[in-house]
Amino acid sequence: MINRILCGAMAAAAAVVLAGPVAAAEPDLIFRKSTVWKMLTPDDKLATYGVDDPDVEGVACHFTVPERGGVSGMFGLAEEASDASLSCRQVGPIRFTTKFSQGDVVFRQSRSLFFKKTQIVRGCDAKRNVLVYLIYSDKLIEGSPKNSTSTVPIMPWGGDTPERCENYLK
Repeated sequence: MINRILCGAMAAAAAVVLAGPVAAAEPDLIFRKSTVWKMLTPDDKLATYGVDDPDVEGVACHFTVPERGGVSGMFGLAEEASDASLSCRQVGPIRFTTKFSQGDVVFRQSRSLFFKKTQIVRGCDAKRNVLVYLIYSDKLIEGSPKNSTSTVPIMPWGGDTPERCENYLK
């Protein structure tokens, strides 16, 4: 009886975690740096990735997250730490491909087998004409306060008049 309840709860939790908008494809691995040496299993590492905003051409974000080594990390069973850092920049003329809402998901990645995911979300500071990006971890049961923010002021590029992010808010 208890096993059925636990299996049902785990299936419901997985459905909640897997539901929702699917954001950008897999991030581009830029590099990894070992932080803790392990003798017979993979080391703990910091991994830096790059992603492009799927709805805003001309913006790229880079984020760094810890990746656990050891036996559980080797088999993809380790729950990763919630730590993350984020940096986003204008890398070309900014063009909005669609309207968006404050807090729309730009990128989402699972950080444990069922219960944790890291997300990058986007907002618009209309007063300053600045895109605001936030990276944070969700944990189904207790959440996570660890986060990082990066801003991208929308500037002219090659003589173009810059777009206003407020014009693309839903």
